[in-house]
Amino acid sequence: MTPVVAIVGRPNVGKSTLFNRLLGRRKALVEDIPGVTRDRNYARIDRYQKPFLLIDTGGFEPAATDSILSQMREQAQMAVEEADIILFVVDGQSGLNTADEEVAAMLRRVPKPVLLVANKVDGPKQEQVAAEFYALGHEELMMTSAAHGLGMGELVDWIEEHLPGSTDAVEEKEDLRLAVVGRPNVGKSSLINRLLGYQRVLASPVAGTTRDSIDSPLTYKDSRYLIIDTAGIRRKGKVSQVLEKYSVIQALKAMDRAHVVLLLIDASEGITEQDLTVAGYAFEKGRAIVLVVNKWDLVKKDHATMGSFVKDLRFHFKFLPEVPIVFVSAETGQRVDKIMAAVARVASQFNREIATATLNRVLQQAIEQHPPAMFHGKRTKYFYMTQTGVRPPTFTIFVSRSDGIHFSYQRYLTNQIAEGLQLKDVPIRLRFRQREH
Repeated sequence: MTPVVAIVGRPNVGKSTLFNRLLGRRKALVEDIPGVTRDRNYARIDRYQKPFLLIDTGGFEPAATDSILSQMREQAQMAVEEADIILFVVDGQSGLNTADEEVAAMLRRVPKPVLLVANKVDGPKQEQVAAEFYALGHEELMMTSAAHGLGMGELVDWIEEHLPGSTDAVEEKEDLRLAVVGRPNVGKSSLINRLLGYQRVLASPVAGTTRDSIDSPLTYKDSRYLIIDTAGIRRKGKVSQVLEKYSVIQALKAMDRAHVVLLLIDASEGITEQDLTVAGYAFEKGRAIVLVVNKWDLVKKDHATMGSFVKDLRFHFKFLPEVPIVFVSAETGQRVDKIMAAVARVASQFNREIATATLNRVLQQAIEQHPPAMFHGKRTKYFYMTQTGVRPPTFTIFVSRSDGIHFSYQRYLTNQIAEGLQLKDVPIRLRFRQREH
């Protein structure tokens, strides 16, 4: 396993800024509001001599009674349990306070290397204030400014010195990335916790609990997946707070990183414009999609209820005519086991490589069944087709006149090729290249 480094500390001491600085790019949310980072946020760090998995955590509030704050505390404790070494971050500008002392007391019981990091120290004045933290009894105090990059070299050296031996081997194949997306409060985090079998991400009836995109590894039938939980996507007009705008960006980036998208729909509310908008994002990015109708246990049903709902879905999601549909209840676990079977099926299609001979046989059958229309008095010639990509399956067709192909015929060929190649559950891309002979 890759060694794990956890960043912990009370809220608003700069943990996420430090996380981003070590990562080398902006992944965690950074906002001058205590409690912005609520879940553990994972990132693999490969830019130094030794690779490690870095965990950013929500602020540790030892005496928290608020529901969200107490869950944040549990998340931080879980991160500490998972970690091999711990970076205990404090605010070098505001100085020592009671919350720091309580976090320090908790960490004294952890038999792992712990480095006290006084952050926001970018001058002699802050160094003098930060000296207060020696009272916590740590052997070493490292002063840094994550915002300005000060002290990062020494911090990385300390991390690498204390990392346990890595048993991380070269992956046999890349994990398939699965993004869980949908409107706020549709049950994304609850579903992920159900799939994983433990409380990985915060689940709360308060809309917007998940803000960052959170990654979790999962193995299903000997195949490895990386599940990405995302903040709920809202229509632009509804995204008013700066923080929520960041969350939308995180969700879109998650779909960029994903191979397969689980699009959750709230069965108790029915299909909404926002569901269509989210699906549109995923479709435009060429991602394989599984529609997951959650909270199915809350719907009054008879023998025709599911069939009627499927018909309604097919009508509204016309641009996703064949995608799998799974009805579940993340709360009770009903039919959740059907999701990964659907994911495995679309993933297989999404990654499929097809022999050129098979491609051209299917293309020829489509053309013979419905020849192309004339263009400027001549019929466009279709020479051959070859596969030029996967994720999504992408095919290039060489033709005599690329500008002579009507969009309706392109759509016809797309449908025929998807059916002939048994790729109806995933999007495919056709490209047309012109050649003279």
